[in-house]
Amino acid sequence: MKRISTHILDTARGQPAPNVPVKLERQDSTGAWQLLTSAHTDPDGRCAQLLPPDYSLPAGPHRLLFDTAHYYAGQRIDGLYPVVEITFQVREGESHYHIPLLLSPNGYTTYRGS
Repeated sequence: MKRISTHILDTARGQPAPNVPVKLERQDSTGAWQLLTSAHTDPDGRCAQLLPPDYSLPAGPHRLLFDTAHYYAGQRIDGLYPVVEITFQVREGESHYHIPLLLSPNGYTTYRGS
């Protein structure tokens, strides 16, 4: 099964980050970004499947956009990064990408999860 998923952990609070708006986009051959889907993280800070049904997951650049301003506004925190953008390369023959985000008001990091 083809899958792109994410999980956001608020490292400052030591808890998952629920209700964060997330967009998945794909870069087309002209260099333009095309929206594939949008979602919100669940109470556990996860989006288990961001790929639209019947999407073939072609090789090439994809990106996740996290609306962290929305998340921090609900906590009355003025975060430094209003949007976190993670661009990653889908490789031919690979079908599963889990892209976690470790987030704090003044920083973030990511890695390829399993």
